[in-house]
Amino acid sequence: MKVRVLGCSGAIARDCRTTSFLVDSDVLVDAGTGVGDLTLSEMAGIGHVLLTHSHLDHVAALPLMIDAIASQLTRPVCIHALPGTIAALKAHVFNDVIWPDFSRIPSPDQPFIAFQEIHVGQRLEIGGKLIEVLPAVHTVPAVGYAVSRPGGRAWVFTGDTERNPAFWERVNAMDVAALVIETAFSNREKDLARRSLHLSPSALAEELDCIERSTSFPIYITHTKPAETELIMAEIQRFDQTQPFGPDVSHDIRWLRAGQEFEL
Repeated sequence: MKVRVLGCSGAIARDCRTTSFLVDSDVLVDAGTGVGDLTLSEMAGIGHVLLTHSHLDHVAALPLMIDAIASQLTRPVCIHALPGTIAALKAHVFNDVIWPDFSRIPSPDQPFIAFQEIHVGQRLEIGGKLIEVLPAVHTVPAVGYAVSRPGGRAWVFTGDTERNPAFWERVNAMDVAALVIETAFSNREKDLARRSLHLSPSALAEELDCIERSTSFPIYITHTKPAETELIMAEIQRFDQTQPFGPDVSHDIRWLRAGQEFEL
């Protein structure tokens, strides 16, 4: 299984694309602006989109991608999302005002997209991949995902979240190959991070303390604001070097980059 990072920024700027990951060639996890770097043939190969939540930086490219490949579709692209996320997309994006309602075009019987409701704890099998829907704590209904091959280790993505005990309880029971976790704001914006239910480096340190000490895997930081990325990474590096987790605990913390690929 291959996971390709299309976008991992918390906002746009030159060379900054918002959240999206391509799993193998057929599954998209979130549909931020990073999708725009795919070729038309790559987009046409996507049969399933797994959305973490409805915020624009995670769905902005979805209507544009469907429009780009509509003439090549032989079956609807399946959009997997929480009921609240689907309701938001229907009300605010695919509403025939902001964008055509592709769930009814070209006809209700043969639409370009089909919505599929998911729920936390659900396990899906798509194209030989096992996908588990994980809990997230955000300002709108939200989830994370764990993706693996049968019998293989999991690639885990938190989605947008703040402190999340239920997430760590489940992750500690998994065989994790890599964890992608958001840290949207620096410590100087930690109050804003808390109000918007995002992580700052100080909150990240507390969250990583929930990982069982018997487990070890690389941790990739995503969703940093472009103007604060260097500061955020410096603050994370500082707390990791000082080992706030205890004298015998350290973490392999890395910065996620667009174009990066995970081979699992």
